[in-house]
Amino acid sequence: MRAAVVSKLEGPEAIEVVDIPEPAPYPGGVVIDVHAAGVAFPDVLMTRGLYQMKPAMPYVVGCEIAGVVRAAPEGAHVAPGDRVVALTLLGNAMAEVAVAPVDMVFTLPDNISLQSGAGVLFNDLTVHFCLRNRGRLAAGETVLVHGAAGGIGTSTLRMAQALGAGRVIAVVSTEEKAEVARANGATDVVLTDGWLAAVKELTGGRGVDIVLDPVGGDRFTDSIRSLASGGRLLVVGFTAGEIPTVKVNRLLLKNVEVVGAAWGEWAMSHPGYLQEQWAEVEPLLANGKILPPEPVLYTLDHAAEAVAALDKRTATGKVVVTLR
Repeated sequence: MRAAVVSKLEGPEAIEVVDIPEPAPYPGGVVIDVHAAGVAFPDVLMTRGLYQMKPAMPYVVGCEIAGVVRAAPEGAHVAPGDRVVALTLLGNAMAEVAVAPVDMVFTLPDNISLQSGAGVLFNDLTVHFCLRNRGRLAAGETVLVHGAAGGIGTSTLRMAQALGAGRVIAVVSTEEKAEVARANGATDVVLTDGWLAAVKELTGGRGVDIVLDPVGGDRFTDSIRSLASGGRLLVVGFTAGEIPTVKVNRLLLKNVEVVGAAWGEWAMSHPGYLQEQWAEVEPLLANGKILPPEPVLYTLDHAAEAVAALDKRTATGKVVVTLR
């Protein structure tokens, strides 16, 4: 089968499309004919050996797929021919065939294409975890998201109101990205230049209840300043590259919180949690309350470019690699 493979840790440019043997089935594994694979920022870090979890070399790029079940264990909740989305753990996604643990395979609603489905799990379940578990989103609260035109950002815009937010403010760097944010459901959009003053004006000086930040970098302190009394700043990642620090006296000023939100760690340490998430998210996708992503598509031959788009921060929305 054809697959996108990393054999040397030199960044996305080192990804090669090669022929390798199909993966061997294992007990409790579902064999899936892959139609599309999602791309996420950890894929960038893995190509340089910088992610906290490191697959054995060489490895197949990517951790989330959409496709059709070829074979499933007896008694599984999926069967051959089912359209599914799945998490493949450390790599093993951007290949024509993949095997995923049965408890990480989920049936895909009929109204969502396989290409869109490949962009659902990683980002949408991350955002669901952030807002529900770590952010304790209450009905009517205001959510602000940085990097709002990226994968996590657009997922937040698509999902926040369905999960109870009353207002969703997008922070973006360009007018082009502002259009992407509006198309994905932002109620308000501000540019990064002067964003804090703009948010204060939008909220009448009150501030926001939740900031979801996958960017980090030099805007972190202003994110704390943007919070209303009792607000929560959710730390999701550091696509800007710089890991910021917190002067904790700032947390006392308005009883605010800085909260780590590592969905992958939580899912691994809480068996059954992924199924709980899907039980809430899947009906919202099926009935249209959460719109599916409209991903930017790359063919398998351009897998390196797809991952590099996240590395260079030129991607808007979810990036997906198609295999069929």
